[in-house]
Amino acid sequence: MNTMGTARLLPWTGPDGKPCFLLSDGTGYVSRIADRMEEEQLGSAADLIDEARQLLGERSWTPGELHLLAVELTAALVQVHRVAESRGARLTEAEREAPDADEAPDADGDGPRLPAEAFG
Repeated sequence: MNTMGTARLLPWTGPDGKPCFLLSDGTGYVSRIADRMEEEQLGSAADLIDEARQLLGERSWTPGELHLLAVELTAALVQVHRVAESRGARLTEAEREAPDADEAPDADGDGPRLPAEAFG
């Protein structure tokens, strides 16, 4: 949650392309719209990843299809990066320093491991 002293980077820009920020406690109308928009952006990025995997897996793409894919992936990456910056900036110092249970080193000390499904 934001405190009134923390500015939230919103998931959109102003008419001049500059970032928009919100000072709030994180419970208001604009915060809820921003939350929904961030979720939609993350969902769209996930869908685009699936499309990219399908297109690249077919190995029968045209240069135009690859160019369009690159443009769309770049736009999605910009949005996801903005969401990550916004959410990271809203973490409290304690949240930044506390390791997640998923990130705790395992018995052999190698740290977190991804399941095999994560690698396709």
